[in-house]
Amino acid sequence: MTSTENKKFYKELLSLAVPIGLQNLLIALIGATDALMLGRLTQNSVAAVSLANQIVFIMNLFVASIVGGGGALIAQYWGKGDRTMVKNLFCMILKWSTGISFVFFALAMFFPDALMRIYTPEKELINIGASYLRAVSISYLFNGITQCYFLMMKIEGRASRSVIISIVTLLADVVLDFFLIYGIAGVPKFGAVGSAYSTVAVELIALSWCIIESYKGERIHCDWKGLKWFSPDVTKDFGKLVFPMLGSSLAWGLGFSMHSLIMGHLGSDATAAASITSVVQEIVTCVCKGVSAGAGIIIGKLLGQSLFEKAKIYGRKFCHISFGVGGIHMLLLCAIGPVLAHFFILTPQAKEYLILMLLFMAFYVFAYSINTVVVCGIFPAGGDAKYDAISVFFSSWCFSLPLALLGTFVFDLPVMAVYILMSADEIVKLPWVYPRYKKFIWLKNLTREG
Repeated sequence: MTSTENKKFYKELLSLAVPIGLQNLLIALIGATDALMLGRLTQNSVAAVSLANQIVFIMNLFVASIVGGGGALIAQYWGKGDRTMVKNLFCMILKWSTGISFVFFALAMFFPDALMRIYTPEKELINIGASYLRAVSISYLFNGITQCYFLMMKIEGRASRSVIISIVTLLADVVLDFFLIYGIAGVPKFGAVGSAYSTVAVELIALSWCIIESYKGERIHCDWKGLKWFSPDVTKDFGKLVFPMLGSSLAWGLGFSMHSLIMGHLGSDATAAASITSVVQEIVTCVCKGVSAGAGIIIGKLLGQSLFEKAKIYGRKFCHISFGVGGIHMLLLCAIGPVLAHFFILTPQAKEYLILMLLFMAFYVFAYSINTVVVCGIFPAGGDAKYDAISVFFSSWCFSLPLALLGTFVFDLPVMAVYILMSADEIVKLPWVYPRYKKFIWLKNLTREG
């Protein structure tokens, strides 16, 4: 790669990775501000809301698979210059995401107590979490649709617009949380439910803004013709990407949700510490998620034009970048771990758990960063979506989770021993990633003529 091509590569990567990474950071900061404000309220509030948010986490596994699979196809058709197919695929993922979001809205609205009992036997956590779920459920409908519009902004080269929307929603969430959680300036004190009300408001703002943006200029937007469109062949292509990605997302995500179940049965100290650690992880790993999304879009566009050698060169550079990003994430967690515990009102035992969990998480995020960029960015861009599902199944469901469950319910291991066992899945996956990359199964043009 020449110096000019190298500059072009990094310019394109930064134009995608920085806005996408910032957007992920801002979304994570919304969760972090909720956790921080609730953490200044009571320990049970932050623990209950964290467990309740496992429901939207699982919903987003479905939506992310639909958006991710559709996005891989859209990127290739965009690279090919077929705007009509891009619009039709956008409408397709919009329909699927709306349907999934409605199912989870109904579950959270009408069966919140039953959902909370899955994660904890503690009555106070169930009561707080159920009230939160019922109040926040309407936001699920807005969230699923907004993700589809954010995808199109990235494909069209307008990722910075999604950052602006996320900044405004973050600021709105912080302000609303402040008033609604604590009851400032005569506003009723809603506690944990106040956090739910602010989430509904900011998700509605984001969706309304996205829809307005989509009708400006020559941008892709939903219309009746696109909603009625159907192609068996393209739908089959869509399914070949979405279902393996969904299998991977569910295997990983349900396993991650099992972490909350396990921590929930180890007591509120462990639950609170693990909840905060999870939020910190989401914030720190925003860089690798931005690089991963950028890799998928850039390589997808090249493959749509059948520029295979160039895609191979770019793929190798992304592999190198993933190691550097993983190292940065590791250093960040090692640095902030001991400091962060002072910002939350926790018991001495919970603070000790939090510091130790964050230090172990440093090793986890190094492996997670590499796996995310290569397996979730490069591979799906060319149709190799099956490997992620297979690797997650073996590393999580055949290794880390069984050991963690045995440690919790059979051998009564210490909290930190259980935490290390259940968080070892990304580390176990790491040695097998590069050999799969070198097979170049992902080097495919997925578009159809006409």
